[in-house]
Amino acid sequence: MPTNVTPLSQRTPQLGVGQLLEGLKPSFRFSEVSFDSYIPDPAHPSQEKAVTALREFAATAGRKTAAGGFWGKLFGRGAAGAQEPAGIYLDGGFGVGKTHLLASLYHAVEGQRAFGTFVEYTNLVGALSFRRTVDVLSDYTLVCIDEFELDDPGDTVLMSRLMRELADAGVKLAATSNTLPGSLGEGRFAAADFQREIQVLADQFTVIKVDGEDYRHRGLPEAPAPLSSGELEDFAAEHYPEAAIAVDDFGPLCERMTSVHPSRYRQLVDDVDVLVLKDVETIEAQALALRFVVLADRLYDQDVKIVASGVPFDKLFTEEMMSGGYMKKYHRTVSRLTALARAGQMGEETL
Repeated sequence: MPTNVTPLSQRTPQLGVGQLLEGLKPSFRFSEVSFDSYIPDPAHPSQEKAVTALREFAATAGRKTAAGGFWGKLFGRGAAGAQEPAGIYLDGGFGVGKTHLLASLYHAVEGQRAFGTFVEYTNLVGALSFRRTVDVLSDYTLVCIDEFELDDPGDTVLMSRLMRELADAGVKLAATSNTLPGSLGEGRFAAADFQREIQVLADQFTVIKVDGEDYRHRGLPEAPAPLSSGELEDFAAEHYPEAAIAVDDFGPLCERMTSVHPSRYRQLVDDVDVLVLKDVETIEAQALALRFVVLADRLYDQDVKIVASGVPFDKLFTEEMMSGGYMKKYHRTVSRLTALARAGQMGEETL
């Protein structure tokens, strides 16, 4: 018999500083990936080149540079012959396997290393203080930032300082994003007013372009139509007799998300195998839409299958959102939710 676990809308996850640090590692989906398990698309040679570049980068991790190396050169503090940028930055569209590659790098490097989403690092600073975060992460060999993006000026200044000081300490950095480093923040806030901070971020990375199609939907049929609300729970119980199933109404779930910090969404979906989501509606508010992006990422990370009613996930965001400053985030979210819905309703493995 399936087990009905607490609905997400009734959960209040708590997260201590120790748990924040312990949680800086690849999620369940990427816990055992490697460069060997990444299958480059022959039609896009940049994917094979990215694997080669990351293998070479992994071999350099752990080689601490002298204080004032790269950053001494950047700010005129060091001698000639300064080190190359401390970071590698995977730029590409959604669904080309950037997170797989970043997690593979994490697994290939020895020593202390951290792997987290952008929001997890900003929350770590909030929990520890900026100086304490720098002190802790400066002892790490590698810091990986998945889905690097700047949504507001405060994040721009914060992450610019954090990355600069970690690079100064000799920490290797690796990031993924859908946006080139020098273009971070465009369409979201007055990025031109923070160009210095954005340039500081851009200058510390060597950019590796990863082209390709969204592998989650390559050659697959369109997503199945949503079910009716009345049949969702019976469908889930019949098709997932041994699963842990959370049943949520879309409205209350959205209300809960506004009161839980996005950094805790990983804990919000703990112990859930299947999410039954009733009466999905198009999200009109940008703030809620951005929170749903984070929730979708955590559901995808934990490989939570979705059985849903209401509007299909390609209608989750408004047309304005899908063509606005956050369009890349929303397209990635639709891609991932569609994959989870296909897995939930058609019994396919999620890619």
